[in-house]
Amino acid sequence: MSRLVLLLFALSFSVHAATEADVIVYGATPGGFCAAIAAAREGASVILLEPTAHVGGVNTGGLCFSDSNQTVRSTVLGLFEEWHARVEKDYQMRSVALPYHVSEKDHKPWTYEPHVAAKITQQMLDEAGVKVLTKRVLQTVAKQGTQITQVTTSDGDFSARVFVDGTYEGDLMAAAGVSWTIGREARKEFSEPLAGKQYPKAKLPISGLDASGKPLPLITTTDAGADEAGDKNVMVYSFRLCVTKDAANRVPFPLPANYDPARFEVLRRYYEQEKNPHLLWDLYPLPGNKFDANNGIGKQFSMGLVGACNGWSEAGESTRAQIWEAHKQYTLELHHFLSTDPAVPEDLRKQMAELGLCRDEFADYGHWSPQLYVREGRRMIGEYVISQKDIMDSPAKEDPIIVSSFPIDSHDCQRVGTQEMVVDEGTIMPVRMAGRRHGYPYHIPYRAILPKAAECSNLLVPVALSCTHVGISSIRVEPTWMILGQSAGIAASLSAKKSISVQKLPYSALRERLLAQKQVLDLPVLPPEPKGVMNVDPKTLPGIVLDDTQAELKGHWSHSSGFKPHIGTGYLHDDKRADGLSVAIFRCKVPKTGRYELRMAYSPHATRATKVPVTVECAGRTTDVTVDQTQPLPAGEAFRKIGTTQLDAGAEIILTIRNSGTDGFVILDALQLIEAH
Repeated sequence: MSRLVLLLFALSFSVHAATEADVIVYGATPGGFCAAIAAAREGASVILLEPTAHVGGVNTGGLCFSDSNQTVRSTVLGLFEEWHARVEKDYQMRSVALPYHVSEKDHKPWTYEPHVAAKITQQMLDEAGVKVLTKRVLQTVAKQGTQITQVTTSDGDFSARVFVDGTYEGDLMAAAGVSWTIGREARKEFSEPLAGKQYPKAKLPISGLDASGKPLPLITTTDAGADEAGDKNVMVYSFRLCVTKDAANRVPFPLPANYDPARFEVLRRYYEQEKNPHLLWDLYPLPGNKFDANNGIGKQFSMGLVGACNGWSEAGESTRAQIWEAHKQYTLELHHFLSTDPAVPEDLRKQMAELGLCRDEFADYGHWSPQLYVREGRRMIGEYVISQKDIMDSPAKEDPIIVSSFPIDSHDCQRVGTQEMVVDEGTIMPVRMAGRRHGYPYHIPYRAILPKAAECSNLLVPVALSCTHVGISSIRVEPTWMILGQSAGIAASLSAKKSISVQKLPYSALRERLLAQKQVLDLPVLPPEPKGVMNVDPKTLPGIVLDDTQAELKGHWSHSSGFKPHIGTGYLHDDKRADGLSVAIFRCKVPKTGRYELRMAYSPHATRATKVPVTVECAGRTTDVTVDQTQPLPAGEAFRKIGTTQLDAGAEIILTIRNSGTDGFVILDALQLIEAH
């Protein structure tokens, strides 16, 4: 009898005992699954726990346009490069031609379909021997001193020597008692000019209030707060939907439940005054006749539900489910409004109505993405805090685990509405190196993924790492998070093998294994910007000539010199995006007050845009011109007259070219001002 009791006791103990591994990664985001693969490749036993049923985060959840095209691509190698190379090979094996080659480190977008991304991710996890367990929601964390000993989930207990928090939100970090913050710092806290409130978008001359003086729906505040102050707002979340116009694969958007057209009154007012209306969603072409639909960073209204993401990271499972549903409901209602409401221009309604979900994507979720795009969550307060100065002024570190170079950019954090105006606040338009398509290359140090030693000694945090809001605005993209995850996985495996705290892991040992797994740790030596052959020298031309090299650029612009004539060594174009995000601003002054001819240089062609908006501002006056760049230039000339305007001597003149509502390639070559006679 006693033997039977002992046997039953042993069986009971084995059922309730924690599942063990050398390394446990919580959160199967891109950073999380790369951490798991890297640790396993170093010989560690690894369990990857995911609170949802979805593995891969946004990488397999609709984000199909890799932002590595805005980085120094020679520095984003390791698992990130391997993952993309395997995606490319998958298409090649099916004889599907892609518009890029991963081996070419240029600035072409690397695109793919969600189901291909999911397949490659699962293959790499399986090959590494990672045990993947989904629907394991973190409940509690047990610690002994500074060591995490066990995590309890909704389905089982798990113990390990070293843990990695791979979540966007920093859930494991917070549950383990590690210090964290959320929102935006004040400018003086880290001496960051890009901190505090940011207003790069023009104020819309419409009222944001209803008849009773209350804010309209979609307005989050009537007072954004002091410009220099921080707050708890995070940048907007949205879905990255995979959509198509292909009738054979198109599934109509579901009709939104309880649709309320009054919710979009502020958009009606926007369209009433908008001179160049454009599609409010960003659409990136994908293989398979599909598009990746994204929130437009430069648009006043888009896929993101401004303000609704606040509280997501701090919330429990049920509240997150409510916030997730609120974002889906908004997206469905917005699509219905944009495709049916008479306030929306007819051509835009038609374009939106043509879009549907993809029959061959996300079948288990009604073809809707299971992953909300969490652009920013909690941020650890760790051994080192990355701020704007680390990115732009002091990039070199003694313990680098990655070279990052994505531009600093933040999506909207608030939408302000008063009786006089509506404006989005919090946007940081991409901050790039002058004359280049990428941001500032800088090191992320190992210390930035380490909690303070007194708080936790066996945890690494590569996604919700230690940085400011301005810092995460550059770090927050998949190339960076995947490489950070790989570095964290290697560090976790080494710490487990050596039975030492993550803070005491010798950097020399870590660096050796990082390099062995094809990480790049040296800051790049950037070559000078290539100088082409001069076609028309602007110094030989009369009047004031403003070449594209003098423009303040925002958004996407590609360089070319294929068509002639062109001024200087070439010209820029917007890749036919028509998204309103490609903006070029020229500033100058004229020596005399009077009327001036405004001329534009461009290479005419049938593929050019016919309605390029140009705005001239001087002394409070605004002149708007629309240019048809399919029209030929006068014989023997490099410029065509596009209008006249009154200019004042000594006053700053601002000339702006946009690609809002355009229908072809927008060419940015040069502008010329000549005194009219």
